[in-house]
Amino acid sequence: MSNHSSSGPPEPISKIRKLIQRLVFVIAVSASLYHIYLGLTGVLEAYQMRSLHLGFLLPISFLLFPMFKERKESSWLTVDIAFFIMSAFSILYLGVFEYERIINRIAYVDSLTALDLIAGVVLVLCILEATRRIIGWSMVVIAIIAILYALYGNILPGPFSHTGNSFDRMIEQLVFTTEGIFGIPLAASATFIFLFVLFGVFLEKSGVGQFFIDFSYALAGRARGGPAKMSVVASSLMGSISGSSTANVTSTGAYTIPLMKNVGYKPSFAGGVEAAASTGGQILPPVMGAASFLLAEFVGISYTTVIIAALIPALLYFVSVGFVVHFQAVKNGIVGLSKEEVPQWSSVLKNVHLSIPLIVIVTALFLGYTPYLAALIALASVVVVGAIKKATRMSLKQIIVTLRDGAKATIMIAVTCATAGIIIGVASQTGIGITFASAVIGLAEGQFLIILPLVMIASIILGMGLPTSAAYIMVAAIAVPALVELEVSVLAAHLFALYFGVFSGITPPVAISSYAAAGIADSKPMGTSLTAFKIAIPAFIIPYIFVFHNELLMQGEWYEIIYTTVTALIGVIILAASIVGCYLQKMNWLERIVLFLAAFGMISFNNVLIPSFSFLVIVIITGVQCIHIKKNRNTEDRFEPKQLGDL
Repeated sequence: MSNHSSSGPPEPISKIRKLIQRLVFVIAVSASLYHIYLGLTGVLEAYQMRSLHLGFLLPISFLLFPMFKERKESSWLTVDIAFFIMSAFSILYLGVFEYERIINRIAYVDSLTALDLIAGVVLVLCILEATRRIIGWSMVVIAIIAILYALYGNILPGPFSHTGNSFDRMIEQLVFTTEGIFGIPLAASATFIFLFVLFGVFLEKSGVGQFFIDFSYALAGRARGGPAKMSVVASSLMGSISGSSTANVTSTGAYTIPLMKNVGYKPSFAGGVEAAASTGGQILPPVMGAASFLLAEFVGISYTTVIIAALIPALLYFVSVGFVVHFQAVKNGIVGLSKEEVPQWSSVLKNVHLSIPLIVIVTALFLGYTPYLAALIALASVVVVGAIKKATRMSLKQIIVTLRDGAKATIMIAVTCATAGIIIGVASQTGIGITFASAVIGLAEGQFLIILPLVMIASIILGMGLPTSAAYIMVAAIAVPALVELEVSVLAAHLFALYFGVFSGITPPVAISSYAAAGIADSKPMGTSLTAFKIAIPAFIIPYIFVFHNELLMQGEWYEIIYTTVTALIGVIILAASIVGCYLQKMNWLERIVLFLAAFGMISFNNVLIPSFSFLVIVIITGVQCIHIKKNRNTEDRFEPKQLGDL
């Protein structure tokens, strides 16, 4: 008679699963130690560095992410193990066993062996399957279409036809060069991104996440609509160091959304604020959700140049979201939290030492250290700073577990970067990026005001349902050339693409971050998505400003930068008021329309006449509303005492 419970897995299966857990633990910790070691001793040659990086993370993805989410306890385990073995074999073959021969061969001249082709095909299939398991079909379908286009695009009619590729040549491009899978996206993942994600995980484990939340409570909790303002502050801080908008929503949203509902915000608005703020964290320096490293690699500039350029647009966005929250609170008569509900500054500042690692990393970057070394220094500072107090001190066991969690958190980025490499490899081999750019320019007849919306739409569609990094990579490969072709600043073009790739996460109908927030807020997903989109409208306008006015990217004379920043700041605040329908008090439709046009007048032009006229309109409406408020207050003062006396 069997001793096994009928509901649990058989004992052999259970033992295999425990063995798999230990194997994943060892490989993940080894991956983190490997990247730290390379950061201290020196990065390897490009192809080997990238292949070994993928070699650590791709195989364990099959053990962590099941083939089918609804599988039975022991179903498909053999398939998962088979994929683990196949992916490990293919990468070890490329990055270790045959590395010397592969790196010394002449690309497109020396023929590939049969085993080369097998290893290449197996790697491509494994990457596509891992991507399907982790983020779904969207990116996989695009990659498959890209492969089919590479093979059969020569039979297409019209401008998108190309000269054609053989199967061998395509595999060579994708696997045996640094122009495909092992290209720029995976390079960024293997160097900067891995260590910054690991740094972010160490920050969370050390208690910095809770410190951000407590800091936000103390800073904005008692202000009008305090919980929503707390959400904006906390989510922006967490979002910058987090590689996932959705993960940011679920972590900070668990605190902020219930509080927003309790003080009177509608569930859909509470979820929308959290989704808009968490998503915006991906554009906020210093870390920008790791996408900034990819941008620096693509553009070929220093990381500090990227974060300096991105600072003003990001601050404008968060100012606008903060004012949307404020004006909504004014409109609904929502007040802040009570004194008892807000942490005292004295208790918050007891843990202020936890913010030192962020200061360390910014300082290291601006002192000229490479992002790779800056991340290592900051990583060490987390452990050292955490040891100051017993409550935040990390034990050896916690450090080892955090090393494991950091590697696991990087799997999604590494795998999607590899898949993006397939798409970029095909785009490079077939010239589809240039063709797309030519088609867009031809369709728009060279008109900026037509081309920019087309690129925006392409960016949003390509980014739907994808992680930030993957969304940006695809847009940079396909849509950005259309802007660069028209002599848009390369940095502005890439930031334009990044913004819309990022905010595709809250753009209906595929608004992943909004759906996550709706789950916490217990609101309708589509309603929450539409609210988040409405709150984030300035994010869809700011990129247009810096394309035309590079001063927002800190490029130009200092007085031009100040002028453009001030006019844009006034513009986004007034835009927030027109979106909500409330400024100093509720507005009628005529006031909303006038303020909406005035906001555009402030942000759309860099001359003096139109912003000056728009500013005059804003001053007049402000004055009229102040007079109305004063009259209402006088009326209340005049009548309320008499009414109380009568009672």
